[in-house]
Amino acid sequence: MAQTIAEPGGMLMLPQEEGSTREQLLQLLKTRGNSSIGELSKELAITEMAVRRHVQTLERDGLVRSALVRQAMGRPSYWYSLTERADDLFPKNYPQLALDLLEELEEQHGGAQVIDRLFEGRREKLASRYRERLAHASLEDRVAELTAIQHAGGYMSDWERETDDSFLLHEYNCPIAQVAGRYRQACHCEQRLFEELLDAKVERTECIADGGQRCTYAIRRAERSANGATEQGKS
Repeated sequence: MAQTIAEPGGMLMLPQEEGSTREQLLQLLKTRGNSSIGELSKELAITEMAVRRHVQTLERDGLVRSALVRQAMGRPSYWYSLTERADDLFPKNYPQLALDLLEELEEQHGGAQVIDRLFEGRREKLASRYRERLAHASLEDRVAELTAIQHAGGYMSDWERETDDSFLLHEYNCPIAQVAGRYRQACHCEQRLFEELLDAKVERTECIADGGQRCTYAIRRAERSANGATEQGKS
């Protein structure tokens, strides 16, 4: 079972102290569903006090929730279950599903063109979503804001200034690396998205999908033609 859960801007680690017991506790709640402290204590062969301490920590981290359940006889008791946030701790295979669906579509008549339109549609949707956040700002501020957007999306991004008119944006993780390795439209659309949002010339100088350690984009202020149009880099 994985030991991290994605958070915007970083990763939240499970508590390290006695982590294996907490992993077993999460596994039990995943397989059994709602459980009481007593039931969990018997399954784990540890005291109820120890279980309660682990559960309280997991509740604090937003991974476990409690509900007061009234019974036909006896006092009400608390039952515990996993939150939606905890679901991200368990293995997922979304990249393979995406690849399978894209490959199935590619085999259909005209499928390659449809895939191109899918990636282009995603680019347009992202541009529409973030355009206002980057509007009416300096190029440096736009680079900083775009980096924050990408970091929140799991790209582990940062940026640096080279000169007053040029910057570097680095992405140390690619959440869609498996898809991008097979369908390079993902990389091309990201570059075009950055050009549009930044209103700048953007060149990709390193790419994870090509075996690089990171994706790096060189950004510099776009030159203006005689008629005022922006001359951006090719994607």
